[in-house]
Amino acid sequence: MPGERARAGGKQVRSGGRGLKETVRAAAWKPGCGVSVEWCVIRRMTIELGVPGVGGLGEVAGKLGEWQYGGVAVQVHPGDLGWFWRFGAERTADAVRVWKRDHEILAVGLLDEPDMLRLALAPGAFDDAELAQQIVDDSSDPARGVLIEGTVYVDAPEGARARDLLFKDGWDADEPWVPLERDLAEPIEDPGLAVEVIGPDQAHVRTAVQRASFDGSTFTDERWHAMAAGTPYADARCLVGRNGRGDPVAAVTVWSAGAGKPGLIEPLGVHREFRGAGHGKAITVAAAAALRDLGSSSALVCTPAFNVGAVATYRTAGFQPLPETRAQVRKA
Repeated sequence: MPGERARAGGKQVRSGGRGLKETVRAAAWKPGCGVSVEWCVIRRMTIELGVPGVGGLGEVAGKLGEWQYGGVAVQVHPGDLGWFWRFGAERTADAVRVWKRDHEILAVGLLDEPDMLRLALAPGAFDDAELAQQIVDDSSDPARGVLIEGTVYVDAPEGARARDLLFKDGWDADEPWVPLERDLAEPIEDPGLAVEVIGPDQAHVRTAVQRASFDGSTFTDERWHAMAAGTPYADARCLVGRNGRGDPVAAVTVWSAGAGKPGLIEPLGVHREFRGAGHGKAITVAAAAALRDLGSSSALVCTPAFNVGAVATYRTAGFQPLPETRAQVRKA
């Protein structure tokens, strides 16, 4: 299964599903928006680039949910925002960039790290020439408060005009990732593993399995409670699977984007002492069932293409691969 440092040779950012490594560094650039501020403008032109502030994160999460559609370009999901929320609401707000025109949000960026921007676009904004150029300009100039100096990465959804402009500006393709999706129209088979939904009183079980699944994990009980306090977690569940002896052997967090929308698996891990017994497939099937119960139309997960074992596990759990995706990189 993919780990929290899943990428080799390229930018190591995504974790169990498609999010970031837990040792994310504090952003080098701070916008200075207060906790109650809903919008902090960095730069004002026809299109405004800004930071939402803690008070604006709910609107951002809502937009990310609205923009999710199955079988098309995979982009930042409200679950990605929710998983980042384990670092606290203020730090999450500082990691978000929003592009608006006439007060309408057109694009959302999540800084997994100060040198890695992942993007989501409104359905009608993929071919917006003005927006694409603005995103490229803002991402290329550290003075604009998006990415830092040095080697940097932008992960825009396939089909976005900004990708073409980045390539024209000399950015290169990074390592490939494989998104996989399972349709949830039909009932899900029994996973063959005892699965419990984790609440606040059992948070320590969920976090212990996470730390036993990923070397260097910093997912503490405190961070679980911070994550659970975030807006996206209202439509999320944490699951722990136990073997026949009652040992917690695997864990996953699933995120709904709303009824009829694709849900996200982020992250998923199997305890290092209990691997090789099919628990990865079992907890993945359980995750799909949980998302179906939440009203999701499909379940999404993403893993590095080199991690053939993870791809195989997801496929045995009923997931089908979508076209590979690649972030873009500009070397220092």
